[in-house]
Amino acid sequence: MLTMVVDEIKGSCKMRTILAVVLSVILCTGTVCAMPLEGKVLQEEVGSEKKNELELTAQSAVLMEASTGKIIYEKDMDTRVKPASITKIMTLLLIFDELEKGNLHMEDQVVTSAYAKSMGGSQVFLEEGEKQSVETMIKCIVIASGNDASVAMAEHIAGSESEFVKRMNERAAGLGMENTHFEDCCGLTESDNHYTSAHDVAKMSRELVTKYPKILEYSSVWMENITHVTYKGSSEFGLTNTNKLVRSYDGCVGLKTGSTSVAKYCVSAVARRNGITLISVVMTAPDYKVRFKDAAAMLNLGFGSCKLYTDENTKSPGTVQIKGGVLEEISCSYKEKFCYLDTKGANTDSIQKKIHMKKTAEAPVKKGEKAGRADYYLDGKKIGSVDLVFDRNVKKAKYRDYLEKICKIFLQGREKNISEKK
Repeated sequence: MLTMVVDEIKGSCKMRTILAVVLSVILCTGTVCAMPLEGKVLQEEVGSEKKNELELTAQSAVLMEASTGKIIYEKDMDTRVKPASITKIMTLLLIFDELEKGNLHMEDQVVTSAYAKSMGGSQVFLEEGEKQSVETMIKCIVIASGNDASVAMAEHIAGSESEFVKRMNERAAGLGMENTHFEDCCGLTESDNHYTSAHDVAKMSRELVTKYPKILEYSSVWMENITHVTYKGSSEFGLTNTNKLVRSYDGCVGLKTGSTSVAKYCVSAVARRNGITLISVVMTAPDYKVRFKDAAAMLNLGFGSCKLYTDENTKSPGTVQIKGGVLEEISCSYKEKFCYLDTKGANTDSIQKKIHMKKTAEAPVKKGEKAGRADYYLDGKKIGSVDLVFDRNVKKAKYRDYLEKICKIFLQGREKNISEKK
């Protein structure tokens, strides 16, 4: 088993390549932002002066805006490469999935097995039988890149690392990570069947930081101590973040580094400024300095050229009349908020929204069913849309419902007549 190469080791080789720039607008799916326009990728360009300023040494890289999923810059982003400890992003994603499901809690105690203790490379030196909370294990993984902590968590969740890895690959497939396959949960393996791409790393990074933003509270920590309690006694151990950008780059809040002699140097860097969250992924850099330099260069490009427009869509767009239902009308709401990332310096204040909603609907109606659509336009061009959905269920009215309705109307009319006579 190959010992992990520590982040501080310096490399010397350098190479130049011709940059290929592919810019894609992808309005994100899921619960974060609106669906892309008719499922197509919309193309935009960052100014030629800015993109010409960017020269990367690393073999492959990508810059993505988190809320929309838009690719701002890329270089061989779909080339298959070794992920090293970047693998742990998926491990962390599965941990937070279990926390959300309620199958796992931050205060739960995790026992370290002999196998987990035996992991080489970057580690936090857990002893066999040692117990640590889930929260401490998360810190050990994301701050110090602990292989032993990763395996201990995998065994705690799935019973074995191999079963956990199956779940990792299933999750990757669900995210559309077409150039990824995992063989372990920490990236220590030398297997040729353990690979990913810069694009896929950005995808899983985006899923983690947008669905579970709490991870950034841990990944942004520079240094923290944990306490080992074993048969040897109690002792403190210092965790130091392997991501130097957390300390050196303004706004950097994560996420994960990786390095082996085969994978060389990788990083998925997450930074926030002015309401924009960017994910900068660098793979197969020749040394740790180039890794951070290339990541920072892409972040600079993104923050210098991007502006994010967001419509939270909190107010109801209106009501729909229901025919043949137990209710005569129901309100509707927006399925999600709308996000649009501009990289061309457009005036996003001029974005207009047009509502297209049903006037009537036949019962039965189910909550969440589509009731219409809100389209967004910039300078007369459609840039995206958000579905409008019904807020509640409405059953189809039966004979008894109509009878009760008639009786109610009759009683209301009678009460009104009595009131008027008085």
